[in-house]
Amino acid sequence: MIICAGNNETFNFANPMGVGLIESAMNITRLCLFDKPEFLLFVGTAGSYGEKNIFDIVESKTASNIELSFLNNDSYTPLDNIVSTNTTNIKDIVVNSSNYISTNAELSKNFLKFGVGIENMEFFSVLKIAQEFNIPAGGVFCITNYTNENAHKDFIKNHNKAKELLEIHVKNRIKELTKK
Repeated sequence: MIICAGNNETFNFANPMGVGLIESAMNITRLCLFDKPEFLLFVGTAGSYGEKNIFDIVESKTASNIELSFLNNDSYTPLDNIVSTNTTNIKDIVVNSSNYISTNAELSKNFLKFGVGIENMEFFSVLKIAQEFNIPAGGVFCITNYTNENAHKDFIKNHNKAKELLEIHVKNRIKELTKK
C-alpha cells in the first residue's frame, strides 16, 4: 500500500495518513488493525541537511527521531530513536522526523555527522508502526528545501514540482517491479 501525509501533500495513487508524527501514527495503526497491508510505501517531500540537492529523489528504509536540542547536548532520550526496515547491506540515508521543521542551517548540518541526511515529518512513525506490525516498509522522498531560514518559502516554491517528480518516479518504479 502506498501512503502519504495528506493536507496539501496528496497523490492520486496514495492514501493520506495525516501530517506529523502523531496523526500519521494514529491513522497507520488504525489501518494496520483493521486492514493490515502487505507492504507500506510512504511517499513525500523532505528537507535536506545539505548533501542532497533540491529535487533529488531519495529512497530509504531508515528513520530517526532526533530533536535539535540533542545536537547541543541539551536533551537525551531513553527511547530507541532509530528504526529501520532495511534488511540489505545497502547503507540508507537516514530520514529524521520531528513535528518541527529545521531552519537553523549551521545547527542542522550536525545531523550529517550522525549519518542523517534529510528530514520528513512523518517517516519515523511510519517505520515504527510498520516494525510493530511486522510489515515491510520504505519511503520515497523528493527534496524541496534546505534546512535554513528559507525552508518554508522554498518548500512552498518547490512543492508542486516535487510532487510531480515523485509521481513520475513512483510510477516508473512500479513499472520496473511489475516487469520482474
